[in-house]
Amino acid sequence: MATESSEMVFVQDPANPQCPNLPKRAGPDQIPDHVPPELILDAGLITGAEYLQEPHDYMAAMHEKFPPVFYNVSPFGNSWILTKHEDCLHVLRNAETFRNLEAAPFPRDPNDYFFFIPQEIDPPHHRKYRNIVDPLFCPAGVAKLEGKIRQRAGDLIDQFAAKGECEFTTAFGRPLPVSVFLDIMGLPQDMLPTFVEWADIMIHSQDPAEVGMAFGKAIAYLKGAIAEKKANPDEGVISLIANASIDGRPLSDKEVFGFVCFLWIGGLDTVYATLNNIWLWLARNPDRVQEIIDRPGDMHKIVEELLRRYSVTFSSRYVTHDIELRGVRMKAGDRVMTCLPAANFDPDVFPDPLKVDFDRPRKTILAFTVGVHSCMGGHLARLELRVALEEWLKRIPRFSVKPGTEIAYKPGGVVGPAAVPLVW
Repeated sequence: MATESSEMVFVQDPANPQCPNLPKRAGPDQIPDHVPPELILDAGLITGAEYLQEPHDYMAAMHEKFPPVFYNVSPFGNSWILTKHEDCLHVLRNAETFRNLEAAPFPRDPNDYFFFIPQEIDPPHHRKYRNIVDPLFCPAGVAKLEGKIRQRAGDLIDQFAAKGECEFTTAFGRPLPVSVFLDIMGLPQDMLPTFVEWADIMIHSQDPAEVGMAFGKAIAYLKGAIAEKKANPDEGVISLIANASIDGRPLSDKEVFGFVCFLWIGGLDTVYATLNNIWLWLARNPDRVQEIIDRPGDMHKIVEELLRRYSVTFSSRYVTHDIELRGVRMKAGDRVMTCLPAANFDPDVFPDPLKVDFDRPRKTILAFTVGVHSCMGGHLARLELRVALEEWLKRIPRFSVKPGTEIAYKPGGVVGPAAVPLVW
């Protein structure tokens, strides 16, 4: 919490975590005195009716409708919102000024607190945790999975290709990345539907009690899985973490659980949502599908541009000391949210930002954030998207949205259509 010296002081001990008790502000009655009235706005992100009609179009339009820095008021939490690419880069690359504390919205017992590791761990500890799993998630480690991902994609397509239709999100969009992820983690494939149900509630439900109940079930399951991996180690990530050491000491139970829990949550929804968004665009743009088919040597550029156009997450931080950004004063303890999809639509960096242009000059995209907290699964996500495109378009090159379909989006911190019925 902010002190009289206007500096937020918090000593991080991941092995013995303490709830940081950061300022929690929500709604119009909890606006700090230093926020100028003209910058107090309700952007309608996550839950607003206009936003939910077409979230990406909405976030692209924020550059015209809102100041580049403004104070967003919401019943789910007030925070500064940043939409400019330059500003988001600055926040994400400066961990000392912008701390990654209480970054995940899921309810934790303050008397049995744990950090989501490594997301909520800043330097110098952060890199030590990433080093444990980097051999699996680095480009070389991920490359070893390509054959398995390609086989899994083909097996899924076999189940519906001859039918002439499918509901993409359940037939391919979710089972492909989640099944691969479960293999990496060392978790059983028969738990996929249950994990998906829990994650969907945690990420998209607006009922705190419902979220807490689903999270509680996940916590109980993961604690049991960790105990089993300690007793019977295998080649999966959970086992690797459960039996890991840092600086010559075994990880504490809190460290192991926070690490496993964070990876579990992160592996269940983001790539799924990305695939859903992209396949909806493909179904609506058959000429661009043909362009992709005709450019097999440009898949890296194609994947990067699709990730820019359809990034799906946000990333928040807490300000550690009083600062000024674009002439706006922020104080220690203020929450700052980088609107990553909006940053990827910044017209100063990406001209004509809504256009999918596979030949854009290379710029840093923020689909997986940047800096010390860049997404560990970014390389895996890129590979999964590339393989999914190659295998699907080889088998089903012509497809469209099922006639009469109305595309709907769920509220929540991961952006994607709830269902994408396709026909061919």
